This record gives sequence, structure tokens and C-alpha cells, in this order.
Amino acid sequence: MDKLEFDSTHEVTNMSKKINFCILLYKEQVNTSDIQKTYMFLLKYVMQVKANFEKSFSQVYSCGNVSPGYMDYSYFSFFNDYLRDKKLRFGIVLNHSEMRFELWLMGQNKEIQKKYWDILKTSPWNQGRSTKPQYAELEIVLVENPNFENNGELTVDIINRAVDEANKVIAYLKKLDL
Repeated sequence: MDKLEFDSTHEVTNMSKKINFCILLYKEQVNTSDIQKTYMFLLKYVMQVKANFEKSFSQVYSCGNVSPGYMDYSYFSFFNDYLRDKKLRFGIVLNHSEMRFELWLMGQNKEIQKKYWDILKTSPWNQGRSTKPQYAELEIVLVENPNFENNGELTVDIINRAVDEANKVIAYLKKLDL
């Protein structure tokens, strides 16, 4: 085979039939709106939250890199020795579609994810939830409708709530003696 050929049996979704129209809309939005600027602002803000988190809690937690996501979720992870031993980490997550900050507890692989979902599905944080969240074993809303015009106060609120909730989850897991 000298060149790439289209194989209609490998269509991913029905969207591929209208992808040119979607790309045209995308191009129009990127070129005529503030989406790029807003997205970059949000990513830089998540990086700022991470920098402040590290500055304040580097003695307690280690942080991972900021993951920009796909305009769905942007986050950075943090963990301590206890979480590392359990193959868990927390993430401070900007949920773009809901435009809110969340704290997620995430397992390292499918086996760990299933184990901790089974443990945490009846926990106070998962009340009212009948199915596992897509990317985490639990999700906690930290700040609903964030006010980005007061970044300093918002940053402090996100970090303090994240650390407070993380400590509660860790205490809960330790109480179960896992």
C-alpha cells in the first residue's frame, strides 16, 4: 500500500458525515469569538491555582502537571504518600461545560478504579449517584459558578475547600483500614 486510502468501514461516528460542516463552524468560532482567549485564560488560571497550591502545601502533597484536556476538563493532580501507596490521586478539576471547580479522586488503573468505586459508592460523597463517574471514583463540587474577577479570593477558596475535602476523604479511607 503506497498511500492512505479511505475505508468506510472505519467511520467512527455519524459525525464524520457532517464533519466538514462542524469544522466550518469551529473555524468561524475560533476566528470570530473570544473562545481562544477565554480558553487560554482558564488554562492559565488552573496553572495559577496549581502554583499557589504547591506553594502552600508542598510539605504535604506532591502535584502532577496541568492537563489542559479537550475543552471539557482541565486539571492537575495531587497526592501524598498514603494516596500513592493506594495508587490514588486527587485532581482539582475545572469542568468546562458546567463551569465549576471540582475535586476528583482518581485511581491509577481500571482495577484500582473498580476497587475504590465499590468502596466509595455508598460514601457520603456519592449519595444519590447510582453509576460511577466517567473519570473518577468520586466527584465533589468545590466552587459552583466561580467569579474570576476576584482571582485571589477564588484561588484561596478552591485550594482550601480541596484540601479540606481531601483530608475528609483520606480520613474516611483510613478509618476503613484499607
